[in-house]
Amino acid sequence: MIRLENISWSSGERIILDDVTLEIASGSYAVLMGSTGCGKTTLLEILCGLRRPTRGRVWLDEVDVTDLEPRERGIGYVPQDLALFPGLRVREQIGFALKLRGKPAGARVKELAEELNIAALLDRLPDGLSGGEKQRVALARALAAEPRLLLLDEPLSALDEAMRGEASAMLKRLQQQHALTVLHVTHSTAEAQELASVRLRMVTGRITVESPDLRGA
Repeated sequence: MIRLENISWSSGERIILDDVTLEIASGSYAVLMGSTGCGKTTLLEILCGLRRPTRGRVWLDEVDVTDLEPRERGIGYVPQDLALFPGLRVREQIGFALKLRGKPAGARVKELAEELNIAALLDRLPDGLSGGEKQRVALARALAAEPRLLLLDEPLSALDEAMRGEASAMLKRLQQQHALTVLHVTHSTAEAQELASVRLRMVTGRITVESPDLRGA
């Protein structure tokens, strides 16, 4: 479960997030829609610990994680630019979070590579991958440490129309198979209609609910 209590964040005098209070039930596939610059990515970064809110608290599964480091939150995050490391091969990308935690990576890397159909790419560098392949590597890396929550920032925006349907089906399958709570940011109403069990909209730093599965303000 995700619970945000009175989350605000400002940049100078500009208010980016304005008193966001929101609860998303465990196992939901929530899609947050909104135009560029409305605060969607800032909200994801606060959830995963890359930014600290100016005010408010972040709760995950009844634990207050506001003061925890990103690696302590049990979150998988796929940013819009995917943030793959240019000098690491695919197997090293996937196993990166596990190695940071001092855990063995080999078996988990192989398992995820097979699940995401990238086993043949394990010795490749990112420059040799297509857009769809890079996305699968980034997803595998986010899932490697078995997160409770998966945050996706515009995960389909870089894909052409022919690949979006396949990628949408993959995201829904991963959410169900890994029993994840997902928060997926997009500007696309079509993505929300196809994927979401919970639809949210952000306008000028505030969230409204477009489906009845949660409470928000």
